[in-house]
Order: sequence, then C-alpha cells, then structure tokens
Amino acid sequence: MRVGVGEGLGPACSWNPDLPHRPPGNAALPWLMASRPSQVAGQSGAGNNWARGHYTEGAELMESVMDVVRKEAESCDCLQGFQLTHSLGGGTGSGMGTLLLSKIREEYPDRIINTFSILPSPRVSDTVVEPYNATLSVHQLIENADETFCIDNEALYDICSRTLKLPTPTYGDLNHLVSATMSGVTTCLRFPGQLNADLRKLAVNMVPFPRLHFFMPGFAPLTSRGSQQYRALTVAELTQQMFDARNMMAACDPRHGRYLTAAAIFRGRMPMREVDEQMFNIQNKNSSYFADWLPHNVKTAVCDIPPRGLKMSATFIGNNTAVQELFKRVSEQFTAMFRRKAFLHWYTGEGMDEMEFTEAESNINDLVSEYQQYQDATAEEEEFEEYAEEEEERPRTFLF
Repeated sequence: MRVGVGEGLGPACSWNPDLPHRPPGNAALPWLMASRPSQVAGQSGAGNNWARGHYTEGAELMESVMDVVRKEAESCDCLQGFQLTHSLGGGTGSGMGTLLLSKIREEYPDRIINTFSILPSPRVSDTVVEPYNATLSVHQLIENADETFCIDNEALYDICSRTLKLPTPTYGDLNHLVSATMSGVTTCLRFPGQLNADLRKLAVNMVPFPRLHFFMPGFAPLTSRGSQQYRALTVAELTQQMFDARNMMAACDPRHGRYLTAAAIFRGRMPMREVDEQMFNIQNKNSSYFADWLPHNVKTAVCDIPPRGLKMSATFIGNNTAVQELFKRVSEQFTAMFRRKAFLHWYTGEGMDEMEFTEAESNINDLVSEYQQYQDATAEEEEFEEYAEEEEERPRTFLF
C-alpha cells in the first residue's frame, strides 16, 4: 500500500503539470519539487475492504502520513488547501483516503479540502463490494470535504473513444484528462490573469448548501488529432463544448437535472467582453437547465497563460442536480446487498458495526432527496412561501 504525497503531487495544491520548475517571483505559491518525494508505504493493502483502510491497516499508518502532511504544509508560504485524488470502489483510497480527510479537517479546519474522487462506473465494475466501499466513503465526503469532483473511468473512456477517437485508450490517456482538469482548477493560483479565482472563491460561488458540494468536471477543447487542424479555437467554441453532455467526466447526463451553479475557468489571451457575452448567451438559450431561483449562478475566471500546446482552453465545473444519478445507482446496489447482509462479515470482522452501514445508507439517500428537492424548486414557489410566512407572522387585529 502506498500513499503518494510527493513526486510533484503534494497535499497543498502544489502540483503543476504545466511547468517543470518553480516560476520566479511568486512567493505566495505553495510548491513541491519533484526531486523531494514523500511516500509512506505499508506492509499490506486494504484488500478492497473499506474497514481495513479506515480502521485497521490505514489507521496504523495515519500518524506517519500526517507527519508528511504537516511537514509539507509548514514549508508552504501560503497554504490554500489540500487536494486528494482517490478511488471510492477499493479499500485504500476509500477507507484510508476518507480517514486522511477527517484527520486533515481536524488539524486544518479553516483550509479548503478538494477531492478528485473516482466513483464506480455504471456498467464496468472492478470489485464486487464496490457499493459498500463507495457508500461508506460518500458518507464521509459529505461531512469532511469542501469540494468533490466526481469522476468515473467509464465516462473518461467514452470521451477518449468517442471524442478523441483513440482506438485503445490507456490509463495514461484517462489520467491526462483528469490532470488537465486538476491543472485548470488551480491555474489561478499559479499564473497571472485578468480575473482570478482560488479554491475558496470557487467553493463560495459553487456550493449553495453545505452538503451539495459534488461537482461534474469537464474540459475543452477535446478534439481528435486528425480534426484539430480543421477546428477553429474560439471562445464561442470552447463555451459550447464545455457545456456539452458528452464532455462530462462523470457518468450522468446534465440534461436530466438543473445547474445550481457552474464555473468556467478560461486560459489564454481572450477579451473579457467576449467571455461574458458567451456565458450570458449560453445561460439565456438554456435557461430551463439553470435553477431560476439563483439569478447569477455561473462563476467565470480568466487566466492569461494557456496550457502547453494550446492557444486557449477552458475548465468546466458544474454543480448539477443530475449528479444524484451517481448516488442513486450506488445506493440501489448497496441496498440489494445489505438487505441480505452479503459480505458483511468482512467489515464487522475489522471492528465495524452494522449501524455504520445503516447511517451511511440513510445519509446518501438524504443527499439524493436534497438534490431532487432543489431541482424541483422554482423562484415563484419560494416567493409564495415567503409571503405565506410573512402573513402568519403579521399580528392580526379583530374589529367587533
């Protein structure tokens, strides 16, 4: 079991896929040099068991991991927050990953915690006990993460095969999509721009209610190599592709829900006026897909420096109620297994109680209900409710 906290990917939002060296003159930038790896290794893995990662094997390693985190955090000039990349279907990423999150939350309560979480795919399953591990992990993420980017391998695979026209996509190709999104999210920390956004600004603008912090990421431009030369790269084209359902890195369709909030981080030389116009147009044309009780619900950031090899690009982050499809699917699979108490002895044998499973199931179902509630809400309904409350509070005078 290996917890990678180094080799260029640190806990303090310091990984930069764009630059090989630290940019000069940016004293406030937390940075880890690739020549300073910090890795913690255990004797055995969690064996696809959330309980082993969270309570036994992972818990034994936690103090060593937190020592590395503290050391890296202390070396930062200006600590923005933490980014964790992990899978929810296995044992180490889900069990130990969520334990690490809770420890970081205890020690750094005022820092932003971002997670890039690989959720179980709809049709492809690597592990039989995936629904248990994922449900127990989401239960923790609801409480301890500030922003969770929901990603799944099947959606990434579809992007590689359908859009990028790669005949046999490798994990390297899938990881490249994720790294492009991660790079876009932290780009304003690392480069100058016309309109900057850091992790806290992103959270403040993207999370309308504390529990609803599960995002669908996307990236543009995504074009197959053969057709790149024929495609004009404009702000309009980027905006169009960003909101395209086929570009989402999570296996749910945004057209089945409504955007509570969204963020677009543009990179490259472009006029701010054009960016504002395009974002306004897309909201106007697709107004039914945006929550009407949140009037200005799209956050925009523009950074002057494009990624290597591109003139301009855009990273998309959507807080869409359709993300409930992911949780609903996992919850249904969880319920089918838990009803028969299948595989439960592996978890209770590590010291877990059945009540934890019941609480996790209840929490994920409540999350689905909350997303549905805000999907169905309308501005008129809210106004009516407020008026009704005012009428009730108003003192009444009776005339005889």
